[in-house]
Amino acid sequence: MKAVHEERQAKNVPPGPMSFEEYLEWLDEDTWAEWVDGEVVMLSPANTRHQDIAGFLFSVLRTYAETKGLGKVLSAPFPMKLGAVRRGREPDILFVAKEHIDRLKDTHLDGPADLVVEIVSPDSRLRDRGEKFAEYEAGGVREYWLIDPDEQRADFYVLGEDGRYERRRPQEGVYRSEALKGFWLREDWLWQEPLSPTLSVLKELGVLG
Repeated sequence: MKAVHEERQAKNVPPGPMSFEEYLEWLDEDTWAEWVDGEVVMLSPANTRHQDIAGFLFSVLRTYAETKGLGKVLSAPFPMKLGAVRRGREPDILFVAKEHIDRLKDTHLDGPADLVVEIVSPDSRLRDRGEKFAEYEAGGVREYWLIDPDEQRADFYVLGEDGRYERRRPQEGVYRSEALKGFWLREDWLWQEPLSPTLSVLKELGVLG
């Protein structure tokens, strides 16, 4: 099934360069692709563990942000355009603070998210830690999380005053976000088998009674 899916996607890759607007017109909800320097780059389908962690974080972050009135949380596929570096990436999860909600368009985010989460997979590790790290930094993404299920490693970065990412380490296994005010994350929530129930986590965060 995976081979058939990849073959179908590969046949749909348009030839030659295109504008970001042309990319958006070509893109659909069943196609996982990014726009890099005018070219379409196809993405491999995610595995079950990737989807589980992405779904868990999306549910927790979205409920927290909505309950606290902090902004909007979206999941892939939804392009984020970084004009300064000519990139249209599709982060696994992104958060847009309410003061920047004007960046949110019907089909894409026009400008940097306040928080981006990428779930690292073997084929995306170099891209997430290399290309995207540099792009998100240059593009002004305020906070960047890299979650690697295979290595059970979570890295958290926040833009410093000099425009460069500074790594922020969890204290006693707990990371406290700067972009999503008041939100904190226990690293061990990410590595449990099965994952912690979302409702239990939201109660611990004080979102649910």
